[in-house]
Formats: sequence, C-alpha cells, structure tokens
Amino acid sequence: MQNLLRNSAIVLGFTVPFWAVTVALAEKPKVTAEQALKLEPTQAGIDYDRVEKPADVKNCEVESSSIGGLKAIIVKSAGVTLRQFIDSNGDGNVDEWCYFKDGIEIYRDMDTNANNKVDQCRWLGTAGTRWGMDADEDGRIDNWKIISAEEVTAELIAAIREKDATRFRRLLISREELESLGLGAKQLAEFKAKITAAEEQFDKKVGQQKTILPRTDWLRFDAQLPGVIPAGANDASKDITIYDNVSALVETTVGKEKRPAQFPIGSLVKIGNGWRLLDLPTGLTAEGVANARGQFFKASLPKETEGETPSDAANVSAELRKLYDDLNILDKKLAAAKNSDEARKINDARGELLESIIQATTGDDKVNWIKQYAEGISAAVASRTCPDGVERLNKLLASVDRSAATRGLAPYITFRKLQAEKDIEFQKDEPDSEKIAASWKALEAFVDEYPKSEDAAEAMLQLGIEQEFAGRPKAAAEWFGRIVKDHPGSPQASKAAGAKLRLESVGKPITFRGKSIDEKGEVSLTQLSGKVVVIHYWTTWCEVCKKDMETLKQLHSKYGKTGFQPIGVNLDNDKTEAISFLKENRLPWPQLFEPGGQEKSRLANDLGVHTLPTMILIDKHGKLISGNIHAGGLEAELKKLLK
Repeated sequence: MQNLLRNSAIVLGFTVPFWAVTVALAEKPKVTAEQALKLEPTQAGIDYDRVEKPADVKNCEVESSSIGGLKAIIVKSAGVTLRQFIDSNGDGNVDEWCYFKDGIEIYRDMDTNANNKVDQCRWLGTAGTRWGMDADEDGRIDNWKIISAEEVTAELIAAIREKDATRFRRLLISREELESLGLGAKQLAEFKAKITAAEEQFDKKVGQQKTILPRTDWLRFDAQLPGVIPAGANDASKDITIYDNVSALVETTVGKEKRPAQFPIGSLVKIGNGWRLLDLPTGLTAEGVANARGQFFKASLPKETEGETPSDAANVSAELRKLYDDLNILDKKLAAAKNSDEARKINDARGELLESIIQATTGDDKVNWIKQYAEGISAAVASRTCPDGVERLNKLLASVDRSAATRGLAPYITFRKLQAEKDIEFQKDEPDSEKIAASWKALEAFVDEYPKSEDAAEAMLQLGIEQEFAGRPKAAAEWFGRIVKDHPGSPQASKAAGAKLRLESVGKPITFRGKSIDEKGEVSLTQLSGKVVVIHYWTTWCEVCKKDMETLKQLHSKYGKTGFQPIGVNLDNDKTEAISFLKENRLPWPQLFEPGGQEKSRLANDLGVHTLPTMILIDKHGKLISGNIHAGGLEAELKKLLK
C-alpha cells in the first residue's frame, strides 16, 4: 500500500487544500481513517461532514469496495459514508475524491489527465449542479461547464460582495460563446461592446454600489419563466433561450438586523448546459436597483417607462403600473436622501404608497408586498427614519385576514413589530428598563404563540444572547438548545449549537483548530498544550476588536515567555481585507481564517460566537475558563492561571 497522502500541490506560493492521492486498492486498505479525513476539497465553502474528535475518528471504518464497477476506498462512520476515493481509469491511483453530507455526495474533485492534480470540480446532490473546469490546475475555477441560472446569480452576488473581478468574468459570456448564439449582426456587435465594457467597468462599479456589502448573502433567484427567441427574430439564425428581468433576493446583516433587498441583474442566456451573464448586472449600472429590465423582451411591453419594477407585464393595470413607477421614484430619492429628516418624509410617502399597492394586488403578489412593507417599516424604525413605524405595523397586522395568516403573515408582521418596539426603546437617551424587560417578555410570548414560524429561531437566538449578556448562561443555553431541537435546519441552528457547547463547557476540555490565514498550516489547542490560550475573534470593521489587540500585545509582551499564547480568528467576509490589515499591523501570534464571515464561518459557529469582540480563555490543560472574557479582566485571570 502506497501512502494515501503522498504529496501536496504547491501553486503560486500557496498550499492548495488538496492532497494528491495514490492508492494500491487492495482487499483491505492500509490507509487510516485519520489520513483519509485530512483530505479537503480544492474549492472553499463546501459544507461537508467533518469528524473532529480523535475518538470519533478512531470509530470510523475504512474499506475497499466497488462503485459502479470501479475500485474505491470508502470511509464510513456508523454506517454513513463520509468519503469515497475512486480509481476511475483502473491504473491503481485515486483520481476522484468524493465528499459527503448526511450520507449524500455533495462535492467531487477529479483528476481526468492522471497527473495527480485536480482539473475538474463538481457540486452534487443537495449542493447544486455546478461543474467547474480548472485547466491550469491551480485550484481556481477557470470556467463553468455546467451552472444553473440560480447558481449564476448566487456566484454573482459573491463576486460583488468579495470584489472579485475574476469570479465575475467566469460568469460573463465569452466572445466565442456569443458567436455561437447565432445573433444578428447588429445584436452581436452590441453585445460584444457590452462584454468589453463589463470587463473594464466591474471594479469601478462594484466600488460605487452600496447594496451588496461585506455581510450580504444571496437568498434566492427571482425571475419569470425562461423564454425562447425563435430563429429569424432580429436576424438570429438559431433559437436562443433567455431568462429576462432576472433579479436576486439578498439579505444584509446590520448589527442584529437582517435586511432583505432585491438586486436586479438583467438577462441570462443559455449556453449548452450552463447559463451566462450578457452584461454588467443592472444593479451596478446607472439605472440603479430600481430597474431589473432585461435585454430581449422589453420591446413586447406596450409602454416602456423609466424605472419599471420586475413585476411589469402587459397585463398590469395602468393604475398599478403608475404606483410601481411612483415607488421606484421614491426609492431613488430615499437612496439619495441627504439627512434623516429628508429620509423620514420620503419614508412616510413610501409607506402610504405601499399601502395603496397592497390594496390593489391579490394572491401571492399581495402577500409579497405586505412582507416587503413590514420589512421596510421595521428597517426604517431601526434607522430612526420612521417614527410612526409601530403604529403602521399594528394597522397592517389588524388588516391581515385568516387566509393570509395561514401563509405566515401574522407571525411575520408580529415579529417585525416587536423588533421595531425594542429598537425605539433602545434608541432613547434613557431607555426605560421596565419597557425593555417587557419587550423581551413579548419576544418569549411570540415564540410560545408561533413556535414553528420562520422567525421563531431568530427570536430564540436573540433571547439566548440576551440571557448570556445578563449573566444567565444556563437560561441562555436552554434557548440555544431549543433552536437546535425545534429548528435544526434553520440558519441559526449551527451557531446556537456552538453557543450551547461554549456555555456548558466551562471547566471542561474543549477542542479547537483552524487554518492559518496564510494557508501554511493549521493551529490547534492540542499543539498549544501547556499554554494559557486566548482565542480573539475580530474583523477589520470592529474598532473595539482593534483596541483589544493592543491589550493583547501588551499582555503577550509581558506574559508570553511564561506561557501566554493568543490566537486571532478573523471573521471578515473578504479575506483580502484581513490580509491587508495584518500587513500594516503586525501581530506576533497566529491568525486563522475560514470563509463565511461572522454568520457562517465554521470558526465562529463551532463555539457560537455571535457578537464582536469575543475572547475565549483556555487554561494550560485545554479547559475552558471563560467563554467571553472582557479585555479589562484578562490580566487578573492570567496571573492566576500562569502561577
């Protein structure tokens, strides 16, 4: 049996998270589960099953098998498959590395030219349909062989958020692909010009826009049915399949608030088994976020009016079309508001207009407009630009009939009303402690009344955080535990599980490990046995975190030689921002980074880090001393622990 972990590929000075694997596939493989589970996908952000604890690793089984007639090694835990390593060409070497989540294969790295380097990457199962090509084998996708329209919009939002022009260009139609569409000469020339402009202007436009921020996430794809432009139309020589008027629903986290927004994209065209952008997304152009109009079908509308909404269609009444146009005008004015007084006046007019739109719509459209209205009012209250927001939400809640309530409108509006009430109280110079206590009680009542609603998990998370800040870790852990039990599939579940573990592990050994930000290795508590460790979570936008760094510098200088070791964990969405900061601010301790930011990074969620700054104190034996120690109390604890 040859060594499973034979070598690692080094590209451009970085260790690619992929191990070349050569295996003699015998009846009983000699590779251990620990070796096999060290393998990682070449692409970041893959949510696959990991086995962290040494005892759990030892319980994993490694066996030789046959997958569709191909020899393979399979790693299992309690009968559930974690990894498969396949020899697809029969040369005795592994050339497909398969990763699983809950027993389902969700990602596969492939070496199709037998040189022990990944050149293709596939997302499978519940992870989507993408199939990426890495021709130069540097660990970065060069182009997409297969990608759905939905995944194009998700990739686009990520490219804008991370200011990644290369990632954007992978989504943009190439000139060769454009030629293959069979467009008429006029349209072909127009789109060639658009492609060139898009490539040149992306960086500038991304820097100017204010919709997709470092803490913005893609939620879903939004478009009507795709359409076909038949051969002959506009001198086209082939049928062309188009998604027009595409937009993406995104969500930006601001403090504890989650603010949804519609980001207009424009048109997507089908090329083989994939979809491509034809231009800069509309949300980055001068038309702004109010216009999601596409490239192809707008001529079929009876009238083209500036700023029409994604809902525009020939059957929209003139009255409703006018309301949409007026709303778009107000949205533009709101975005350009120079002060809070101006924003308040615009929000008042906007609220009245949305009420008229709600009255004029029916069915799912009505439900969506009600949700948009409730979300907008709640966000405006948080930004101090809607003083009568609670009254508006109470009025909206009273208007919800039973049929609408069955679709979740009542809890949706109620939750946002409670948030608005709490925000108003906290905004006062001298908040009323009794009213604040009542607001938390109201949130508990919300969970009791709507335990299965889409906002229940977020309500429980807020209650858990409040109890932790109040110094009641047991009560906090109970709330976090309810999220894990009652809403295991919610976005809040993984962080809640980590927070519960952190609160209940005081005085007990904990495990912790992470990748260094320079990708040169890993850091773990096991490596630092015998040292008192502080894990410091930070971001480049957290000013208090930077002040804590200065405290840590002083304490490290004073106690470093006697066994004090900080570890930094950066939770920025954009890794490059953290690297730039660290180049200018040298810190004499290791810095870790894994993608996902404060909300989704494994490093944050494993220990339930939900606020910044957070510092976790661990003694020489790896036992948790404090799950959130303040910088001002750190030196006193160090003196005791370093005796």
